[in-house]
Amino acid sequence: MKILLMGVQKLAYMPYMNFYLSQLDLINNDVHLLYWNRDNKQEQLPDYNITYHEFKCYQEDEVPKIRKIKSFLKYRKRAKQLISDEKFDFIIILNTVSGFLIQDVLWNSYSKKFIYDYRDPTLENILLYKILIGKIVKMSLVTFVSSDGFRKFLPNEKNIYTSHNLLLDSLRYRNIRKFYERNVTPIRVRYWGMIRDESINKMIIDRLGNDSRFELHYHGRMQKTGRNLQDYCNSNGIKNVNFHGVYLPDERYDFAKETDILHNIYEKDKLLSKAMGNKFYDGIVHYIPQICNKGSFMGQKVTSEKVGAQLDPKDPAFADMLYHYYININWKQFNQSCDACLDHVVNEYHAGNEVIDTILNKTELTEIKEIHST
Repeated sequence: MKILLMGVQKLAYMPYMNFYLSQLDLINNDVHLLYWNRDNKQEQLPDYNITYHEFKCYQEDEVPKIRKIKSFLKYRKRAKQLISDEKFDFIIILNTVSGFLIQDVLWNSYSKKFIYDYRDPTLENILLYKILIGKIVKMSLVTFVSSDGFRKFLPNEKNIYTSHNLLLDSLRYRNIRKFYERNVTPIRVRYWGMIRDESINKMIIDRLGNDSRFELHYHGRMQKTGRNLQDYCNSNGIKNVNFHGVYLPDERYDFAKETDILHNIYEKDKLLSKAMGNKFYDGIVHYIPQICNKGSFMGQKVTSEKVGAQLDPKDPAFADMLYHYYININWKQFNQSCDACLDHVVNEYHAGNEVIDTILNKTELTEIKEIHST
């Protein structure tokens, strides 16, 4: 079978593609991947036996959506041309917008011949957009959601399954933090990933800045938000906040060893507060307590699973609450909670793998059944 995976990000920012690639029979299937190189810097191609197609078009992430329309239309043109030229049997849509951009192709030529990976509800407050996304879900063979909190935005269909942004490779580094000294001073709070949400991070910097109990570290591309936060620290004489810049995916294992608390706080948003971030999984895999925004879906999850705390950076007592949370952790119980939570995630992950295996490792597309009906 000839299969296309397509997403609108750089490869480094689509780790969830491994959920599919790790299950595909790359010998008996002809697998292609279309990705978007947004910063015009050379990509490190993963070691898969597949054909890579690069869409190279510079696009800043932190600009209003209206300023991205031209670039997205160029991506749509490239994707449609690739599909037309290669005549794929099956398509895996790696994020919400990718499917929206080629919805006409999916409806006309790929009904029940594509998987939809839904992980971005930023425009579901627009009724027409929500309706069109619902139609894509109904026409997919299977839709995966990266957070159960996203199900409320979608039609109630039997073909919707939960996936997890779990990198199986990270399990090889399971204990990199577990047996290191926990009672360190200062407590090292660390963020990794795309640096965004300037307002709430300024709040966190204000709460922890020059507090001798803490160090705050940021790892990620220094676009507008990162630069603004760094300038804010410099102009206010804040000495205990550090910006380390871009990193390769495997490098996070090195700084995870020196992380006491994982900063997993994002702005409260009616839509995105339902998301499950990649760092949630990093926390439970590497036994690192994490802090999430109070009232968010992820915040409720870390509290119920006893693997972190949900705190509000607007609270003047934020630093004291964070400090008291950390020093009062029962590490034996915390480690057990991480194990139990990870076991549940891994079980769901493998259940999703079985769905993928049933669909994608068939020799003929006509053999595929709608497995959600069984």
